[in-house]
Amino acid sequence: MKTLHQHLDEYLSCARAANQSRVHLRGLGFCVRRFLRWQQESHGITTADRLTAPHLEAWVRHYASGSTRKGMPRKATTISKQFQCDRVFIQWLGKVGMVPQRMFELIPKVKLPYRLPTGVLTHRQMEKFLGLVDTTNPAGWQFRTMLEFLYTSGVRADELLGLNTISLDLANRTARIMGKGSKERIVPFGETARRYLETYLRSIRPLLLRDPAEAAVWLTREGARIPYYTFRRQLVELSNRAKLPVEVTAHTFRRSFTTELIRGGANIYHVKELLGHESLETLKAYTKLTIVDLKKTHGRCHPREHDRS
Repeated sequence: MKTLHQHLDEYLSCARAANQSRVHLRGLGFCVRRFLRWQQESHGITTADRLTAPHLEAWVRHYASGSTRKGMPRKATTISKQFQCDRVFIQWLGKVGMVPQRMFELIPKVKLPYRLPTGVLTHRQMEKFLGLVDTTNPAGWQFRTMLEFLYTSGVRADELLGLNTISLDLANRTARIMGKGSKERIVPFGETARRYLETYLRSIRPLLLRDPAEAAVWLTREGARIPYYTFRRQLVELSNRAKLPVEVTAHTFRRSFTTELIRGGANIYHVKELLGHESLETLKAYTKLTIVDLKKTHGRCHPREHDRS
């Protein structure tokens, strides 16, 4: 009989074959393995036939009431992500007949508080962050170019790393992006990113290239496509040096890109297309930025707001 971990590997394999996002599946696998480890360590459960409703209910209580490594209560977003991943996997187990079909409903959906986007850098903070990259060597110039492209295009990390040279149109400053579910879209990028890309493609990439047939834009020292963990490690190291009020991740660039466009008055439907979102629902929080900015302006500029009588 297959173990739950083997079933998870099977599910991830099927999901990859269905062109689900690699980043999404990486996160889902991490969360579900946490759930499976706890079941094994707490109840000795390694196979689906031994998984019961009380075991799921115990997990929900344990995780929802737990704390982070720093001793702080877990955020609602963290709990929501974990439970959502658990639900997806258990629902799949039900579909393939390994557990009761409706067992996944024992894992609750967590209602998230309605908040403005967090983890966003202002343009000045972003300039400071980008300026910390050492561009005196090929790897540093490539990394700076990658970050410039992220900030100016708003693409996801896996979309950035999946770029091929044929996908770039420097003359028109556009890139053909392969998004979630192998859905293709065209995104524009800025003049600064174009200048970095021109120099990189002309003078830096040839130094890294080993196989003339290699299509990837971004290359390791061995000439292969840069994997996610390498890019993430570089970003973590830079974020630690920057000492900014937020931890900078690849998604920080996407959120900052979106925030700047919305604050600049961009049509939200255009922003949706640029980001490759299916619906406007995921941009709902950003629409609050306008009224927040207006209130700040009102408070700063209207003379009555400064009266104390």
